[in-house]
Amino acid sequence: MSIPKRKTYRHGDLYRALLDAATELARVGGPTAVVLREVTRQAGVAPNAAYRHFADRDALLQAVCAVAQAQLAQAIEAEWAVAGSGSNAADGARAHLRAVGTGYMRFARAEPGLFRTAFSVHEDLQKAGTPEMAGKSGLTPFQLLSSALDELLAAGVLAPERRPGAEFLAWSAVHGLSMLLIDGPLRVLDAQQAEAIGQRLIDMVELGLPAAGAGR
Repeated sequence: MSIPKRKTYRHGDLYRALLDAATELARVGGPTAVVLREVTRQAGVAPNAAYRHFADRDALLQAVCAVAQAQLAQAIEAEWAVAGSGSNAADGARAHLRAVGTGYMRFARAEPGLFRTAFSVHEDLQKAGTPEMAGKSGLTPFQLLSSALDELLAAGVLAPERRPGAEFLAWSAVHGLSMLLIDGPLRVLDAQQAEAIGQRLIDMVELGLPAAGAGR
């Protein structure tokens, strides 16, 4: 069954229609499913219509990556909101770090296609603060992690000398487990097992961020 083509679009509508179609393809099939011809077919327009807004497939995939990052940020923000502020600054900071890791891994398991897409075209950390990748707070996933670590530092939970580069260590651990859960041998775990091992990993990350005066 062919999709009827829409003859006209208001300014911006075509861009949104193409991006929505591409995002849905990524949700189902990951980054390799984002193909210009299929995107235009889903949007109901001629194949060359995409070039009015996207120079090529890579440009379209970059836009979908931003959408996926923003949705990941929103998943983290939802966990952050549930975590609350804690009874004191230290407890609140710990809860927010856990929220970042928990939201990250839960999003990976709930939306594996978008999770894979979110990291499919990143060039370097200069893109980590792109506004299009931010959630409702205005922060991207990487910035939310940085914010949680800054809270730990301010609360005296994280030693100042351990703050530089802490994002990379925490991120690597949580991202690695996320990939094992959706694409690796741990994909055989059920939801309860995956959740439990994820929380244990966050415990390990937190224990690896000692306060000032703590032993190495």
